[in-house]
Parts: sequence; structure tokens; C-alpha cells
Amino acid sequence: MNSVFLKWNGAFTIRMKTNKNRFFRFGQSSSGRVFPLRLMTAACSCWLLASGASGTVPDERDEAPITLRTMGSLFFGGTVTALPDGETFHGDHGYAQFYIPQHARTYPLVLWHGIGQSGRSYETTPDGREGFMSIFPRRDWPVYIIDQPRRGRAGRTSSAGQTRAVPTVTRESSAWNAFRNGLWIPTLPPSFHPGSQFPRDPAAVEQFFRQQTPDTGEEPRTPEYYAWMGKTMARLFERTGPCILVTHSYSGRYGWHTAMAAPEPIKAIIAFEPGHCVFPEDERLEEIDYGTEEVAKTQIPVRVPSEEFEKLTKIPILIIFGDFIASEPSPVFNVNVWRVARTRAEQFVRSINKRGGDARGIRLPELGIKGNTHAPFADLNNKEIASLMEAWLREKGLDGRERPYKGPRPQQAGSYTIPLKTRG
Repeated sequence: MNSVFLKWNGAFTIRMKTNKNRFFRFGQSSSGRVFPLRLMTAACSCWLLASGASGTVPDERDEAPITLRTMGSLFFGGTVTALPDGETFHGDHGYAQFYIPQHARTYPLVLWHGIGQSGRSYETTPDGREGFMSIFPRRDWPVYIIDQPRRGRAGRTSSAGQTRAVPTVTRESSAWNAFRNGLWIPTLPPSFHPGSQFPRDPAAVEQFFRQQTPDTGEEPRTPEYYAWMGKTMARLFERTGPCILVTHSYSGRYGWHTAMAAPEPIKAIIAFEPGHCVFPEDERLEEIDYGTEEVAKTQIPVRVPSEEFEKLTKIPILIIFGDFIASEPSPVFNVNVWRVARTRAEQFVRSINKRGGDARGIRLPELGIKGNTHAPFADLNNKEIASLMEAWLREKGLDGRERPYKGPRPQQAGSYTIPLKTRG
């Protein structure tokens, strides 16, 4: 399989590489190409692939001021419960803040956080640099940053608290391992991975742990809850209109269900290290060594009806994995999780493409982009990661400005959600 990519050696050069087993191994498109030549536009739209781990190619857009047409926030979805004493309870909704550039592109990015996180993930990096909240509007992309139901600014719920939480949200050592900043196995001290793109200053480490966000209610691992989360997100799209969905980690599984619940408005999905992928009920999957019983319980493949899975084949999909992912089983929970999750993502991409879909997977180190953690969008090279996303969206024809985005649509409500008496 021939693959083409750009390499930075002080100037752009094109290099050919043949490797059937490694480079973009699970990223083959339905056309059979791994990285199509059409990505190389006259302006070298793939400049992002040009940098090594030591830095990024400067983008003059990142020095321009951010000029917004509007900004704001909204709640979406949710339930209303009428109580016996005449009271009501509004809860289980999501929250979204939005930033709409003055000269916006057509489609907004909807940024969805991962497990134990909130929209803060995309705002400012742990070491105080700009996150995607600033980087993309500066490049004329409208963005919505959400807090999912029962998390952060969408925490209002009557649900009982989380009772079956995974180690990632119960122990800070597990969060450190999950994000692959390094390795922490108490009672041994934590360490950084050599060459990590996570900032190493003490303040950044403190900020990383302070951005961990608890669930305010139960987050069941059930098909019913996945479907409910998908339908709730579909309510957001009634306000945003057509958009590009960006998920991270645990929200990856919700993203697939969202796309199956509302495939029309989703023009593309970019999934950063999805913790789970969905598969047709009738598809046989190759067995995986889970490493530990706990991982085997939490990483069970999510099955959906074939006709639902088919909806995903109509949407362009990009899956991005970072560095420091183990190749062999480990006794450490989150070391095993990402080894298994990446393997399942490979299977998912193949499953989509053999049905005529358009899915591509990226292993950043195999592009020469090394050192990324579980959250590449917050790493030291997050501008380079943003450019990677842009190049793929450009290839898919989704970076246009034909209909500049104006902002969310007005909410439509046919009746009051409280028993309000009005005159007349």
C-alpha cells in the first residue's frame, strides 16, 4: 500500500512510504487509499503533517485578533417532572456555549468532552495556552462547547449519584494514566512519559487535576442511556443546524448514538480516542486480550442493529489516536483500556469501510507527530492538531464559507413547562 505524506526538514518535501502493517494501518478509506493525494492542494493544506514532535509550522492566522459576530450559551434537551405538591423539576439537560466569528465558515464544530471532564477541556490548556475555544474561531470556525447532562454546568438532575464509576474518575492516579501524561502506580511516585506533549510545569499539573469534573447523577452503561444521550444531543442540533461533531474519549460512544439518532445534521465526525465504538449485532469481531477482568467488563463492544450502523456509513469519520499506547497487556487498568480501544477503533474503521462508508484512522506518531497524550487538543502542539483536523475537513469539502454561519436558531416552545396561569 503506497502512502504519501509531508515531512518537515526546514522545507516541505514529499516522501513516499510503503508499509502495509503500520502507517495509517486502520485508516484506509473506501477507495483503498490511505492518505489521498487530493489532500495536497496548491497551498499545501496538509502543512500540519510537516512538523515533527518538536513544534508546529507557524500559521499566520493564529496571530490575528478574534473577531466575533456573537457569543453566548444555551441549554438543550432535558426533562420536566411534575411533582405531587404542584412543584416542577427541570433537569437532565445539556449546556452549550458558542462563539461565532464575524466571517464564519458554513459549519460549526460541536466539541464534546470526555469522561470526568467538562467543556473546560477545550477552553484553555492546563498551562494557560489557547484551547480550541480560541484557536478555531480565530480561524473563522464557529464552535459550540458542551457540558453533557449530569456534568458541569448541566449538573441539575434528580438522579442518584454515580455508584459504578470506573477508576478514571475515582482516583487521580488513574486519571493521570488515562490521559497518558505518564505513569502513576501508587505507592510509587508518578512520572512523565519521555517526550510527552503535556506541559511539565507544576502549575499545569495542578490545573490538570482541578479540571476533573464529577458526575452529578448516574451514568449507566446501558443501551437505553446511550440512546437517550444521543436523542438529547439531537435536540442541540435543532438549534445549531448542520454541524461537525467532535468527541473525546467516553463521549465517543455517545457520538455514534447521536449520529444514529440524528444523522442528517451531522456533516462529519472527528473522534479523539473514542473509548468505545459500535458494531452491528451480526458482525463477528476478532477476540482481544483484555489484560484484566476489570477492562474486560468495561470494554465490551457496543452492539447496535445493522440498519442503525448503516447510518454511520453515510457520514465521513476521522479517528485520531495519540502516543504512548501499549502494544501488550498490562496490569494497569488505563494502560489496557487504550490498547483495547485503539484495536476496536481499527475494527470499527474496517467495518464502516467494507460497507461502503468513509472512515479513516490516524496514529499521530506514524505521521511524525509524536508525544501526544490522550487529549491532543490540549497538548503543546494543539495548533498542529487543529490544522490536521482542518486539512481533513478541507478534503471533505466542509471548510467552505458559502453560507456564513450566523449562530443558533431561536428555541421553539409550544407551551409553558410550569403550570402557569395566564389571562385571556
